[in-house]
Amino acid sequence: MRNWLVALLLWTAAHGEVIRFDRATEGSLPAGWIVAMTHAGGPPKWEILRDDSAAHPPLVLGQVSRDATAGRFPLAIWDRASLRNGEVSVAFKPVDGSVDRAAGVVWRYQDPNNYYIVRANALENNVVLYKVQGGTRLSIAPKGLPSRSYGVKHEVLSARWSTLRVVFKDSVFTVFLNGERLFEAEDQTFTEAGKVGLWTKADSLTYFADFSFVKQ
Repeated sequence: MRNWLVALLLWTAAHGEVIRFDRATEGSLPAGWIVAMTHAGGPPKWEILRDDSAAHPPLVLGQVSRDATAGRFPLAIWDRASLRNGEVSVAFKPVDGSVDRAAGVVWRYQDPNNYYIVRANALENNVVLYKVQGGTRLSIAPKGLPSRSYGVKHEVLSARWSTLRVVFKDSVFTVFLNGERLFEAEDQTFTEAGKVGLWTKADSLTYFADFSFVKQ
């Protein structure tokens, strides 16, 4: 029994945690998550929905509020872990949105006004990494590109599931979409451990599934 327990602990440390929504109740916010928002606007609404197209159907977590305030960032934060180095990934499906149609993952979250986020946008067809510092969102250019570069162009399909992943080690962040390495960026604003979570913008109607993280 002791050897089995040690092996389990080692596996958990190396592989992290995968959060699915199989046992949640439709229409509810699942246990372990807290809702927050950066900037003003209508309140966010995160709830469990049914989507049989998900990789592990039928239940997913969706951000369903549709306030079109352009600078409004709804957040769902996993409240049971804090990471400094590691990785976060999620399956996402951009369903609708006319102002924005975005999905993002958050790391080193300190509060609703201070965190890192990388997001994929199905209207702009790009993937961009930002820091939100003191409530101000600033893009961080990919390494090797001019300082004013705004992420990278990449097709992001609406109404289709994709996977967004970021690996963060000290000041270096590496971004992947559907397993493809897109770019690396560097920043030293937030150096302390923080929570991880999910992000959308404005009127984005976005579904999420298979949220996972690894702590290093």
